[in-house]
Amino acid sequence: QYSRLSKQYGMDIYLKKEFLQYTGSVKERGVLYLLTSLPQEQQRKGVIVTSDSNFAMAVAYHASELRVPVFVIMSTSTSPARVRTCREYGAMVISYGTTAKDSQVHARRLAQENGYLYLEEEDSAVYLSGLGTVGLEVYEQVPKLDAVIFPAGGHCGLLAGSAAALKHLNPHIAVIGVESESFPVLQQSLKAGHPIEDQACSNHHFYGDVSGLCFGSNSLQLTGKLVDKVVAVREEDILISMLRLLEYERATVDAEGAIGLAALVAGKLPELKGKRVAIVLCSGNLELHLLQQCVARALTLDSRVCRFSLVLPDYPGDVSKLLEILAREEARVLDIKRERTFVTSELFTVKVTCTVETRDKIHTAQLRNAILERYPTAAWTER
Repeated sequence: QYSRLSKQYGMDIYLKKEFLQYTGSVKERGVLYLLTSLPQEQQRKGVIVTSDSNFAMAVAYHASELRVPVFVIMSTSTSPARVRTCREYGAMVISYGTTAKDSQVHARRLAQENGYLYLEEEDSAVYLSGLGTVGLEVYEQVPKLDAVIFPAGGHCGLLAGSAAALKHLNPHIAVIGVESESFPVLQQSLKAGHPIEDQACSNHHFYGDVSGLCFGSNSLQLTGKLVDKVVAVREEDILISMLRLLEYERATVDAEGAIGLAALVAGKLPELKGKRVAIVLCSGNLELHLLQQCVARALTLDSRVCRFSLVLPDYPGDVSKLLEILAREEARVLDIKRERTFVTSELFTVKVTCTVETRDKIHTAQLRNAILERYPTAAWTER
Protein backbone atom coordinates (compact mmCIF):
# COMPACT_ATOMS: atom_id res chain seq x y z
CA GLN A 1 0.00 0.00 0.00
CA TYR A 2 1.17 3.52 -0.80
CA SER A 3 2.04 5.30 2.43
CA ARG A 4 1.02 8.76 3.69
CA LEU A 5 4.57 8.99 5.07
CA SER A 6 5.96 9.40 1.54
CA LYS A 7 5.83 13.21 1.52
CA GLN A 8 7.43 13.43 4.96
CA TYR A 9 10.52 11.45 3.89
CA GLY A 10 10.79 12.66 0.29
CA MET A 11 10.26 9.37 -1.53
CA ASP A 12 7.46 7.08 -2.72
CA ILE A 13 7.02 4.64 0.16
CA TYR A 14 5.05 1.41 -0.19
CA LEU A 15 4.34 -0.68 2.92
CA LYS A 16 4.10 -4.47 2.82
CA LYS A 17 1.89 -5.02 5.89
CA GLU A 18 2.85 -8.55 6.93
CA PHE A 19 1.73 -7.84 10.51
CA LEU A 20 -1.81 -8.35 9.15
CA GLN A 21 -1.16 -12.09 8.78
CA TYR A 22 -3.45 -14.15 11.03
CA THR A 23 -0.81 -14.63 13.76
CA GLY A 24 0.60 -11.14 13.27
CA SER A 25 3.87 -12.20 11.68
CA VAL A 26 5.55 -12.90 8.35
CA LYS A 27 6.84 -16.19 9.83
CA GLU A 28 3.58 -17.81 8.70
CA ARG A 29 4.86 -17.92 5.13
CA GLY A 30 7.89 -20.05 5.95
CA VAL A 31 6.00 -22.20 8.45
CA LEU A 32 3.15 -23.02 6.06
CA TYR A 33 5.54 -24.12 3.32
CA LEU A 34 7.58 -26.09 5.87
CA LEU A 35 4.56 -27.97 7.23
CA THR A 36 3.07 -28.78 3.82
CA SER A 37 6.46 -30.15 2.74
CA LEU A 38 6.55 -32.75 5.54
CA PRO A 39 5.94 -36.41 4.65
CA GLN A 40 2.36 -37.51 5.28
CA GLU A 41 3.50 -39.98 7.93
CA GLN A 42 5.13 -37.15 9.89
CA GLN A 43 2.09 -34.96 9.45
CA ARG A 44 0.04 -37.77 10.99
CA LYS A 45 2.37 -38.13 14.01
CA GLY A 46 2.62 -34.40 14.67
CA VAL A 47 5.14 -31.68 15.46
CA ILE A 48 6.40 -30.03 18.63
CA VAL A 49 7.92 -26.56 19.24
CA THR A 50 9.08 -24.53 22.21
CA SER A 51 9.01 -20.83 23.18
CA ASP A 52 6.47 -18.06 22.69
CA SER A 53 8.09 -16.69 19.54
CA ASN A 54 6.34 -15.66 16.32
CA PHE A 55 7.63 -18.88 14.78
CA ALA A 56 6.01 -21.03 17.48
CA MET A 57 2.68 -19.20 17.16
CA ALA A 58 2.73 -19.64 13.37
CA VAL A 59 3.39 -23.38 13.81
CA ALA A 60 0.54 -23.63 16.34
CA TYR A 61 -1.94 -22.01 13.97
CA HIS A 62 -1.01 -23.60 10.64
CA ALA A 63 -0.46 -27.08 12.02
CA SER A 64 -3.93 -26.93 13.54
CA GLU A 65 -5.40 -25.71 10.25
CA LEU A 66 -3.68 -28.58 8.41
CA ARG A 67 -4.93 -31.05 11.07
CA VAL A 68 -1.37 -31.86 12.10
CA PRO A 69 -1.12 -32.61 15.86
CA VAL A 70 0.90 -29.76 17.39
CA PHE A 71 2.40 -29.37 20.85
CA VAL A 72 3.92 -26.16 22.20
CA ILE A 73 6.15 -26.37 25.28
CA MET A 74 6.44 -23.07 27.15
CA SER A 75 8.32 -22.18 30.31
CA THR A 76 6.30 -21.19 33.37
CA SER A 77 7.53 -17.60 32.97
CA THR A 78 5.73 -17.19 29.61
CA SER A 79 3.09 -14.46 29.63
CA PRO A 80 -0.46 -15.79 30.10
CA ALA A 81 -1.54 -13.92 26.96
CA ARG A 82 0.88 -15.89 24.76
CA VAL A 83 -0.19 -19.19 26.35
CA ARG A 84 -3.85 -18.36 25.74
CA THR A 85 -3.17 -17.32 22.14
CA CYS A 86 -1.43 -20.59 21.23
CA ARG A 87 -4.28 -22.59 22.80
CA GLU A 88 -6.82 -20.58 20.83
CA TYR A 89 -4.90 -21.40 17.64
CA GLY A 90 -5.53 -25.08 18.44
CA ALA A 91 -2.20 -26.24 19.89
CA MET A 92 -1.76 -28.42 22.97
CA VAL A 93 0.24 -26.10 25.23
CA ILE A 94 2.32 -27.59 28.04
CA SER A 95 4.01 -25.41 30.66
CA TYR A 96 7.31 -26.93 31.73
CA GLY A 97 10.46 -25.60 33.39
CA THR A 98 11.46 -22.15 34.50
CA THR A 99 13.74 -21.42 31.52
CA ALA A 100 13.65 -21.81 27.75
CA LYS A 101 16.43 -24.41 28.05
CA ASP A 102 14.24 -26.59 30.30
CA SER A 103 11.39 -26.38 27.78
CA GLN A 104 13.67 -27.35 24.89
CA VAL A 105 15.06 -30.40 26.71
CA HIS A 106 11.55 -31.55 27.60
CA ALA A 107 10.29 -30.99 24.03
CA ARG A 108 13.15 -33.00 22.51
CA ARG A 109 12.47 -35.85 24.95
CA LEU A 110 8.76 -35.89 24.07
CA ALA A 111 9.61 -35.82 20.36
CA GLN A 112 11.93 -38.80 20.69
CA GLU A 113 9.49 -40.82 22.78
CA ASN A 114 6.40 -40.16 20.65
CA GLY A 115 7.70 -39.70 17.12
CA TYR A 116 6.90 -35.98 16.93
CA LEU A 117 9.10 -33.78 14.76
CA TYR A 118 10.88 -31.17 16.86
CA LEU A 119 10.71 -27.88 14.92
CA GLU A 120 12.90 -24.87 15.52
CA GLU A 121 13.48 -21.88 13.32
CA GLU A 122 16.38 -22.59 11.00
CA ASP A 123 17.43 -21.54 7.54
CA SER A 124 16.51 -24.62 5.52
CA ALA A 125 15.84 -24.10 1.82
CA VAL A 126 12.13 -24.85 2.34
CA TYR A 127 11.70 -22.31 5.14
CA LEU A 128 13.66 -19.58 3.32
CA SER A 129 11.62 -20.23 0.16
CA GLY A 130 8.41 -19.65 2.07
CA LEU A 131 9.70 -16.39 3.53
CA GLY A 132 11.01 -15.38 0.10
CA THR A 133 7.47 -15.17 -1.26
CA VAL A 134 7.43 -11.67 0.28
CA GLY A 135 10.06 -10.63 -2.26
CA LEU A 136 8.03 -12.15 -5.10
CA GLU A 137 4.86 -10.32 -4.07
CA VAL A 138 6.57 -6.96 -3.55
CA TYR A 139 8.08 -7.23 -7.04
CA GLU A 140 4.69 -8.07 -8.55
CA GLN A 141 2.70 -5.46 -6.63
CA VAL A 142 4.96 -2.39 -6.95
CA PRO A 143 6.26 -1.70 -10.47
CA LYS A 144 9.54 0.13 -11.10
CA LEU A 145 10.89 -0.42 -7.59
CA ASP A 146 14.26 1.05 -6.66
CA ALA A 147 14.77 -0.51 -3.23
CA VAL A 148 13.21 -2.82 -0.63
CA ILE A 149 13.96 -2.50 3.09
CA PHE A 150 13.75 -5.51 5.42
CA PRO A 151 14.40 -6.14 9.11
CA ALA A 152 17.70 -7.90 9.68
CA GLY A 153 19.33 -8.91 12.97
CA GLY A 154 19.89 -12.47 14.10
CA HIS A 155 17.01 -14.18 12.28
CA CYS A 156 17.68 -12.77 8.82
CA GLY A 157 15.79 -15.47 6.90
CA LEU A 158 13.21 -13.00 5.56
CA LEU A 159 15.98 -10.74 4.29
CA ALA A 160 17.94 -13.60 2.73
CA GLY A 161 15.00 -15.45 1.16
CA SER A 162 13.42 -12.31 -0.25
CA ALA A 163 16.77 -11.04 -1.56
CA ALA A 164 17.17 -14.29 -3.52
CA ALA A 165 13.77 -13.74 -5.17
CA LEU A 166 14.22 -10.02 -5.84
CA LYS A 167 17.73 -10.24 -7.26
CA HIS A 168 16.69 -13.10 -9.54
CA LEU A 169 13.78 -11.03 -10.88
CA ASN A 170 15.66 -7.71 -11.11
CA PRO A 171 19.32 -7.41 -10.02
CA HIS A 172 19.03 -3.61 -10.04
CA ILE A 173 16.60 -3.45 -7.09
CA ALA A 174 18.58 -2.52 -3.97
CA VAL A 175 17.95 -4.87 -1.03
CA ILE A 176 18.65 -3.28 2.36
CA GLY A 177 18.64 -4.82 5.84
CA VAL A 178 18.18 -2.89 9.07
CA GLU A 179 19.19 -4.06 12.54
CA SER A 180 19.54 -2.54 15.99
CA GLU A 181 22.72 -0.78 17.12
CA SER A 182 22.28 -2.62 20.44
CA PHE A 183 22.46 -6.03 18.71
CA PRO A 184 24.46 -5.68 15.44
CA VAL A 185 24.48 -9.46 15.07
CA LEU A 186 24.29 -9.63 11.28
CA GLN A 187 26.99 -7.05 10.62
CA GLN A 188 29.34 -8.83 13.06
CA SER A 189 28.59 -12.21 11.48
CA LEU A 190 29.21 -10.87 7.97
CA LYS A 191 32.51 -9.39 9.14
CA ALA A 192 33.51 -12.67 10.81
CA GLY A 193 32.41 -14.76 7.82
CA HIS A 194 30.33 -17.15 9.93
CA PRO A 195 27.32 -17.02 12.27
CA ILE A 196 28.53 -15.69 15.60
CA GLU A 197 27.85 -17.90 18.58
CA ASP A 198 29.36 -15.97 21.47
CA GLN A 199 27.29 -12.80 21.19
CA ALA A 200 26.09 -11.95 24.70
CA CYS A 201 22.51 -11.10 23.83
CA SER A 202 19.18 -12.70 24.60
CA ASN A 203 15.86 -12.30 22.86
CA HIS A 204 14.80 -9.04 24.48
CA HIS A 205 11.00 -8.79 24.65
CA PHE A 206 11.05 -5.40 22.92
CA TYR A 207 13.35 -6.42 20.07
CA GLY A 208 12.10 -9.97 19.50
CA ASP A 209 14.04 -11.88 16.85
CA VAL A 210 16.11 -8.81 15.97
CA SER A 211 18.19 -9.46 19.11
CA GLY A 212 18.62 -13.20 18.58
CA LEU A 213 21.81 -15.02 17.64
CA CYS A 214 22.63 -15.37 13.95
CA PHE A 215 21.15 -18.82 13.35
CA GLY A 216 22.36 -20.20 10.04
CA SER A 217 25.07 -20.21 7.42
CA ASN A 218 22.63 -20.40 4.47
CA SER A 219 21.01 -17.09 5.38
CA LEU A 220 24.39 -15.52 6.04
CA GLN A 221 25.81 -16.62 2.68
CA LEU A 222 22.75 -15.35 0.79
CA THR A 223 22.87 -12.06 2.69
CA GLY A 224 26.57 -11.54 2.02
CA LYS A 225 26.11 -12.34 -1.67
CA LEU A 226 22.81 -10.59 -2.47
CA VAL A 227 22.09 -7.84 0.07
CA ASP A 228 23.39 -4.43 -0.96
CA LYS A 229 23.55 -2.78 2.44
CA VAL A 230 22.97 -3.44 6.15
CA VAL A 231 22.51 -0.45 8.46
CA ALA A 232 21.97 -0.15 12.21
CA VAL A 233 19.55 2.17 14.01
CA ARG A 234 19.09 3.35 17.60
CA GLU A 235 16.29 2.30 19.92
CA GLU A 236 15.01 5.90 19.83
CA ASP A 237 14.61 5.73 16.04
CA ILE A 238 12.63 2.48 16.33
CA LEU A 239 10.26 4.02 18.88
CA ILE A 240 9.68 7.10 16.70
CA SER A 241 9.06 4.76 13.74
CA MET A 242 6.45 2.84 15.74
CA LEU A 243 4.75 6.14 16.58
CA ARG A 244 4.75 7.33 12.94
CA LEU A 245 3.22 4.06 11.74
CA LEU A 246 0.57 4.15 14.45
CA GLU A 247 -0.42 7.74 13.65
CA TYR A 248 -0.14 7.82 9.87
CA GLU A 249 -0.99 4.23 8.96
CA ARG A 250 -2.98 3.01 12.00
CA ALA A 251 -0.42 0.20 12.00
CA THR A 252 0.34 -1.30 15.41
CA VAL A 253 3.73 -2.98 14.95
CA ASP A 254 6.52 -4.11 17.24
CA ALA A 255 10.22 -3.23 17.04
CA GLU A 256 10.88 -5.85 14.35
CA GLY A 257 7.99 -4.49 12.31
CA ALA A 258 9.05 -0.85 12.66
CA ILE A 259 12.81 -1.19 12.24
CA GLY A 260 12.74 -0.83 8.43
CA LEU A 261 11.10 2.60 8.60
CA ALA A 262 13.49 3.51 11.42
CA ALA A 263 16.32 3.63 8.89
CA LEU A 264 14.49 6.49 7.14
CA VAL A 265 13.62 8.18 10.46
CA ALA A 266 17.32 8.10 11.37
CA GLY A 267 18.38 9.47 7.99
CA LYS A 268 20.56 6.41 7.32
CA LEU A 269 19.51 6.05 3.66
CA PRO A 270 19.79 9.50 2.01
CA GLU A 271 20.45 7.87 -1.37
CA LEU A 272 16.79 6.82 -1.52
CA LYS A 273 15.44 10.39 -1.76
CA GLY A 274 13.06 10.65 -4.72
CA LYS A 275 13.05 6.85 -5.25
CA ARG A 276 10.34 4.19 -5.09
CA VAL A 277 10.89 2.22 -1.90
CA ALA A 278 9.05 -0.72 -0.34
CA ILE A 279 9.31 -1.41 3.40
CA VAL A 280 8.29 -4.73 4.94
CA LEU A 281 6.41 -4.38 8.23
CA CYS A 282 6.91 -7.96 9.28
CA SER A 283 5.48 -8.27 12.79
CA GLY A 284 2.90 -6.78 15.14
CA ASN A 285 3.01 -8.97 18.24
CA LEU A 286 3.80 -6.44 20.95
CA GLU A 287 2.31 -7.11 24.38
CA LEU A 288 -0.07 -4.41 25.60
CA HIS A 289 1.99 -3.23 28.56
CA LEU A 290 5.01 -2.82 26.28
CA LEU A 291 2.93 -0.99 23.68
CA GLN A 292 1.82 1.55 26.29
CA GLN A 293 5.43 2.14 27.38
CA CYS A 294 6.62 2.46 23.79
CA VAL A 295 3.99 5.06 22.84
CA ALA A 296 4.60 7.11 26.00
CA ARG A 297 8.37 7.04 25.48
CA ALA A 298 8.09 7.85 21.77
CA LEU A 299 5.97 10.93 22.49
CA THR A 300 8.65 12.29 24.82
CA LEU A 301 11.40 11.52 22.29
CA ASP A 302 9.36 13.33 19.65
CA SER A 303 9.14 16.41 21.96
CA ARG A 304 5.37 16.14 22.17
CA VAL A 305 5.10 15.32 25.87
CA CYS A 306 7.22 17.39 28.23
CA ARG A 307 7.51 18.06 31.96
CA PHE A 308 8.62 21.01 34.04
CA SER A 309 8.54 21.99 37.71
CA LEU A 310 8.60 25.28 39.54
CA VAL A 311 8.10 26.69 43.03
CA LEU A 312 5.19 29.09 43.62
CA PRO A 313 3.97 31.04 46.63
CA ASP A 314 1.24 29.00 48.29
CA TYR A 315 -1.47 31.59 47.80
CA PRO A 316 -4.88 31.36 46.10
CA GLY A 317 -4.70 32.07 42.38
CA ASP A 318 -0.99 31.36 41.74
CA VAL A 319 -1.58 27.92 40.19
CA SER A 320 -4.47 29.39 38.19
CA LYS A 321 -2.08 31.92 36.63
CA LEU A 322 0.19 29.07 35.55
CA LEU A 323 -2.77 27.24 33.99
CA GLU A 324 -3.75 30.42 32.15
CA ILE A 325 -0.30 30.52 30.50
CA LEU A 326 -0.64 26.85 29.48
CA ALA A 327 -4.10 27.54 28.04
CA ARG A 328 -2.84 30.60 26.15
CA GLU A 329 0.00 28.53 24.66
CA GLU A 330 -2.49 25.79 23.73
CA ALA A 331 -0.69 23.10 25.70
CA ARG A 332 -2.82 20.20 26.93
CA VAL A 333 -2.27 19.39 30.62
CA LEU A 334 -1.87 15.63 31.11
CA ASP A 335 -0.95 15.74 34.80
CA ILE A 336 -0.29 18.33 37.51
CA LYS A 337 1.07 17.62 40.99
CA ARG A 338 1.55 19.92 43.96
CA GLU A 339 4.04 19.21 46.77
CA ARG A 340 4.17 21.20 50.02
CA THR A 341 5.64 18.95 52.68
CA PHE A 342 9.11 18.33 51.24
CA VAL A 343 9.75 21.66 49.48
CA THR A 344 13.27 22.75 50.46
CA SER A 345 12.91 26.44 49.54
CA GLU A 346 11.31 29.10 51.71
CA LEU A 347 8.25 28.41 53.83
CA PHE A 348 4.70 28.66 52.50
CA THR A 349 5.61 27.69 48.96
CA VAL A 350 4.39 24.86 46.79
CA LYS A 351 6.30 22.87 44.19
CA VAL A 352 4.21 22.31 41.05
CA THR A 353 5.15 19.66 38.49
CA CYS A 354 3.30 19.70 35.15
CA THR A 355 3.25 17.12 32.36
CA VAL A 356 1.84 18.61 29.17
CA GLU A 357 1.25 17.58 25.57
CA THR A 358 2.33 19.79 22.67
CA ARG A 359 1.99 19.61 18.90
CA ASP A 360 5.65 19.32 17.92
CA LYS A 361 9.18 20.51 18.69
CA ILE A 362 8.45 24.11 17.67
CA HIS A 363 5.38 24.27 19.90
CA THR A 364 7.41 22.80 22.79
CA ALA A 365 10.12 25.46 22.34
CA GLN A 366 7.49 28.22 22.35
CA LEU A 367 5.92 26.87 25.53
CA ARG A 368 9.30 26.58 27.24
CA ASN A 369 10.14 30.20 26.41
CA ALA A 370 6.78 31.39 27.73
CA ILE A 371 7.20 29.48 31.00
CA LEU A 372 10.79 30.64 31.56
CA GLU A 373 9.83 34.25 30.80
CA ARG A 374 7.24 34.20 33.60
CA TYR A 375 9.08 31.77 35.92
CA PRO A 376 12.87 32.06 35.34
CA THR A 377 13.68 29.38 37.95
CA ALA A 378 11.47 26.73 36.34
CA ALA A 379 13.26 23.40 35.82
CA TRP A 380 12.59 21.71 32.48
CA THR A 381 12.96 17.94 32.51
CA GLU A 382 15.03 16.80 29.54
CA ARG A 383 13.83 13.71 27.70
